[in-house]
Amino acid sequence: MPRDRHVDQLMKKLLAAIEASLTATEAAREALQEIIRRGADTGIFFAGKGRGTFSPELTAQDKEFLRAVSIRPDR
Repeated sequence: MPRDRHVDQLMKKLLAAIEASLTATEAAREALQEIIRRGADTGIFFAGKGRGTFSPELTAQDKEFLRAVSIRPDR
């Protein structure tokens, strides 16, 4: 079955997005590690968007990001 040009373009777009995401994650990890090596404390605060409400609970996406940059989310 011949490949659809449109699908090929979408696959290239998807691969580029994945590569950009991985590169950004690695850059964030390296920056955090350098900050810690220099003796500074780090902290990340998450605030919800929307109707002005704030929840101290981390979302699954928040936890995934923290793990990606080698930070264990507090329980």
